[in-house]
Amino acid sequence: MKKLFLLLALAGFSIFVNAQNKGNLFIIGGGNRSDDLMKQMLNTADLKAKDYIIVLPMASEIPDSGYKTLALQLKKLDQHPIRNFNFNKHDVNDKSWIDSLAGAKLIYILGGDQNRFMKSVLNTPIYTALHKACKNGSTIAGTSAGAAVMSKYMITGKQLLDTAYKETFNKLRDKNIEFSPGLGLLENTIIDQHFLKRNRYNRLISALAAHPDLVCVGIDESTAIIVHGNKATVAGEGQVIRLANPVALKNTDKGLLKFSHAEFGIFTAGDVINVKP
Repeated sequence: MKKLFLLLALAGFSIFVNAQNKGNLFIIGGGNRSDDLMKQMLNTADLKAKDYIIVLPMASEIPDSGYKTLALQLKKLDQHPIRNFNFNKHDVNDKSWIDSLAGAKLIYILGGDQNRFMKSVLNTPIYTALHKACKNGSTIAGTSAGAAVMSKYMITGKQLLDTAYKETFNKLRDKNIEFSPGLGLLENTIIDQHFLKRNRYNRLISALAAHPDLVCVGIDESTAIIVHGNKATVAGEGQVIRLANPVALKNTDKGLLKFSHAEFGIFTAGDVINVKP
């Protein structure tokens, strides 16, 4: 009887885990989006006859132009309807829009400023709809800022110990990197974007030191990771950096970070890496 109960419990847990991981994340590090990369995104979404695509442009300073550029590219590759849902100009409590968002098979988040995007989305029905869509099997895609927002602990781009904005950090210091709440589609993995192009190693190492139990992933431009469950497949033209598990992490009396070693990997298209969903 105990064995039967254990088997049923494990089966229920397995069903629960699978239910949490039906969808995919297609996370692009920014830069040029090649047609081949967009084809991989569309293939990942596996759109059926009645499916549609929704674009969320709220991170962008030029949301209409950003939408039009993306829509022109996608229409060359696919004939499914594409809709522009700019919630900065629309009621976030509009049930018809929220239901449509939750039902979209592919949702694409434009680049720009991740803080601007989350200001529009956090603690609104949009946030809930995105999680519902992903849970039900949709693909959530994003580039640049749209990549950063995937994490629970979102890198804002600001340093806490240096008020001047820099694309990378000059020093590895304790309690210097600023996070704010992201979408949390990745609870235990932190994403950084434009990674090699903007030499953001110090920033990602700072993120790892702040959250040593998490996985930190830097995605270069024109490159993506396709996340399903705890696996991420690399796609595109560039490289992906993975950092995890720093050993003997400490900081000096002057606040400088140090650790003896950590997991460090460089990956290219087709490689599969472990992440923490």
